[in-house]
Amino acid sequence: MAKTSPGQFINQVKAEAQKIVWPTSRETVQTTIMVLIMTTILSLFFFGVDTVFNAIVSWLTSLAR
Repeated sequence: MAKTSPGQFINQVKAEAQKIVWPTSRETVQTTIMVLIMTTILSLFFFGVDTVFNAIVSWLTSLAR
């Protein structure tokens, strides 16, 4: 592996940084909204699963009494 000098490294970093494409504010808002929607859906799903499992475990433990 060839070693690069600090100057070459900095030039390479600058060249790579110029290739970055930042999202627009509209894309950022859309992505944020989608994340919030999916998080809400998943939290409701896992709340439902947890409620069902809690009922099953409660029923099973009541049989053991």
